[in-house]
Amino acid sequence: MSWLSQALSSSLGKKLLMAMTGLFLIVFLIGHLLGNMLLFKDDGGQAFNEYAKFMTTTPAVLVLSILTYISIIAHVIYSIIITIHNRKSRPVQYAVSNASANSVWTSRSMGVLGTLVLIFIVIHLKSFWFEMKFGSVPIVAYDSGSIKNLYLIVVEAFSQSWYVAFYVIAMMVLAFHLSHGFKSAFQTLGLAHIKYTPLIKTIGTAFAIIVPTLFASMPIYMYMKFHGLL
Repeated sequence: MSWLSQALSSSLGKKLLMAMTGLFLIVFLIGHLLGNMLLFKDDGGQAFNEYAKFMTTTPAVLVLSILTYISIIAHVIYSIIITIHNRKSRPVQYAVSNASANSVWTSRSMGVLGTLVLIFIVIHLKSFWFEMKFGSVPIVAYDSGSIKNLYLIVVEAFSQSWYVAFYVIAMMVLAFHLSHGFKSAFQTLGLAHIKYTPLIKTIGTAFAIIVPTLFASMPIYMYMKFHGLL
């Protein structure tokens, strides 16, 4: 297995792991978004609660959850390693530097954007996952049985203006992170081609706009609904 460890520890290997974990997390975002869209259903949270129970009790989903956590950790660790390596490889900056002419802002700021996304993930997990696992969550009874009323946690969180603002800003940061990360992952995996690159770039831009926007619309909707603005 020494060849595998050497390959993964190489510069190219680290970038490949960054790309693969990034694409896996993009797929996770799609699934997470589709499930959370149930918050828009006007049924008192039943569909969302039943979805949450399915996600937290199904063995296959639990395995995917573990893979997601591992991917997040690996993505963060390798991004730090690659950033440090890049800085060490160029310890002396050029006398004349015109970064904006050589790369887009999102490319130069991926480290900062990624760090902000990580901070959001930690706070998000504390607000929802931690409360679900260790908090005193009320039980609600449906025809399908009695389950935790996780919808109530969402309502309480998104009834606070500061948290809604924090969530929306975090989604804006995620949008910028995705706008570069999406196409960069395909390029790292060697899938960039003069024929397909424009399409990949278009899909990546659309994804970076649509997915964070839909996520951001949820707390706004919940806030307005809680305060009788809808």
